[in-house]
Amino acid sequence: MSEAVNLTDIADRNRQRRQMKSTTTPGPWHVVQLDDDHAMSLVGISTVADDGRNRRWPDFDSGELVAATLVQQPRYVDVADVRWEENAAFIAFARGDSVEDDVDALLAEVERLRRQVDAG
Repeated sequence: MSEAVNLTDIADRNRQRRQMKSTTTPGPWHVVQLDDDHAMSLVGISTVADDGRNRRWPDFDSGELVAATLVQQPRYVDVADVRWEENAAFIAFARGDSVEDDVDALLAEVERLRRQVDAG
């Protein structure tokens, strides 16, 4: 039989994750694409959803950008595995409330099942 899951450790990590999240820029975060001579093919994470207008510098608020997973010109950010959009989507998703809610729900279900097993 596999080793028992330490719910206390998982709950502690989840509390730490929530604490860290509370100190970050408020969400939700969104993937945005900016493309111009100053930020060629920039894939970023923003506090404002991409409106599809293909905004160009200086016609966007740089204060909305939280992070970038691709900045080709100049080549500042360009991960070797070319998963710029996937990385941006993961970062934006991880900022959402659903991650902690899912962990809380899983912890509660494991605890419920343990009580059921203990009750025989």
